[in-house]
Amino acid sequence: NYCLYIVCFVVNIVMDKVVEISLLYDFYGVMLTDKQRDMIELYYNDDLSLGEISEIMGISRQGAYDLIKRGEKILYGYEEKLKLVEKFMATKRKVQEAYKLLDAMGDSPEISKIKDILHEII
Repeated sequence: NYCLYIVCFVVNIVMDKVVEISLLYDFYGVMLTDKQRDMIELYYNDDLSLGEISEIMGISRQGAYDLIKRGEKILYGYEEKLKLVEKFMATKRKVQEAYKLLDAMGDSPEISKIKDILHEII
């Protein structure tokens, strides 16, 4: 059971990183070079291995790894400076909280309209 817990914990960490990089990529991907974008897309979005990527791109596995890590570092750097993802997530949490409060208030045409507006925001 302990080993299963460790495996689940590691899988969650890996999935969290994939989600995090995907979110950073959604916000800042346009600021990467074409090659960096290709590498991030192949590795995170298409779920290809370093070997598969190196074959497609005509580079070594180490070269693929280095380009992916460089792209990640750049994405994290943009977030550190601009904090767009952080602001987006904070807004999303506040909208979800408002939505829950409206749910507790019952249902009326006005509340439904407000819910629709909140849904459009996130």
